[in-house]
Amino acid sequence: MAWIVLCVAGLFEVGWAIGLKYTEGFSKLWPSVGTVAAMVASVLLLGWAMRSLPVGTAYAVWTGIGAVGTAVLGIVLFGEPATVARLACLGLIFAGIVGLKVTHG
Repeated sequence: MAWIVLCVAGLFEVGWAIGLKYTEGFSKLWPSVGTVAAMVASVLLLGWAMRSLPVGTAYAVWTGIGAVGTAVLGIVLFGEPATVARLACLGLIFAGIVGLKVTHG
């Protein structure tokens, strides 16, 4: 269950990272409200998952999901470059997330 909660926390991290783009420096009310709500949800769920997962594993997976998800959505939503090198690096981060899950035991 902790792994599912951790993955959801990572998805909320993606949500707030992308939401920051839409807040325009927190000058737009509703995008700002949604972004702050996603931030709070993400950290609360991360904390819950850390009750049974090691802090290093949980934090690395949380930030990895956030990094990969945000980069992919940056490519899809904002036309950021999708070079072979960039995609390969994102693949390596994803492999690290999977590796942490597999070796957690």
